[in-house]
Amino acid sequence: MRNLIRRLSGRRDESQPPIQATRGQPLRPWQIRERCFNVRRRGLDPVEIRTLLHQVADELTVAQTALRAVQEENVRIKNALRSWQSTQSANRLYR
Repeated sequence: MRNLIRRLSGRRDESQPPIQATRGQPLRPWQIRERCFNVRRRGLDPVEIRTLLHQVADELTVAQTALRAVQEENVRIKNALRSWQSTQSANRLYR
């Protein structure tokens, strides 16, 4: 409701920073969900915009979760490889 009033009044909520992804800082799903657009009389349907933003935010959540899982798996594999390499080099020294 607050978003609708803000949209109709044409004022921006000053507590929310503008939606931007900076380098090294990914766009967060809540930033997409909270984004407001100024809709003109003959512009796009606000309900369709909100629906699309929620779909994009949901897909971003899934992608970020999958990325985190892959990064954790990558760390696990690297640690296992280092351990194996250490074992192999130690075995070569004793031959």
